[in-house]
Amino acid sequence: MSTITKSVDVEADVTSVYNQWTQFAEFPQFMEGVDRIEQIDDTHTRWTVSIAGVTRGFDATITEQHPDQRVAWRSDTGPEHAGVVTVHRLDAEHTRVTVQMDIDPEGFVENVADKLGILDRRVQGDLDRFKAFVEKRGGTETGAWRGDVDRPA
Repeated sequence: MSTITKSVDVEADVTSVYNQWTQFAEFPQFMEGVDRIEQIDDTHTRWTVSIAGVTRGFDATITEQHPDQRVAWRSDTGPEHAGVVTVHRLDAEHTRVTVQMDIDPEGFVENVADKLGILDRRVQGDLDRFKAFVEKRGGTETGAWRGDVDRPA
C-alpha cells in the first residue's frame, strides 16, 4: 500500500473550491485518465478510467463529507484505494486543497507506475489542473452538493 499526499493553493474562496470538488461529473476535465464518473446516489459513484491504454471501471463510496472541510472515500471494487480531500481557508480569496490517498496498485503496470513515482506526479498534475479549472472560471463553481455524510461508526 502506498500513500500519496499532495497539495495546491487555489485563488478562490473555500466554499467555491469545496463546491467544485463535489461535482464529480466534472473530474474528467482536469483528472488525467478519468473518462467518466457517474453519481449513483449521495454516497456512491461509478468511475470509468483509462490507464496505459486499458479501460477499467470501479465503484467508490463517499465515507465522510462535510461542507467546506473534507470529502473522504474508499473503493468498493477495482484497485484498493481510499483517501480524503481537505480544503483549508488560507484567507478570503485563497484555499489550500490537500489530497491524501492510500492505494494498493493492481497489476504490473500500476506497480511500475507507483515505483517510478508516476502516481505521485499524476495526483499533483490533477490538482494543478483543478486549480487552473477553478481559477479560469474566476472561482465560480459549476455546481454544489452541500450535504453532510458522517463517518461510519
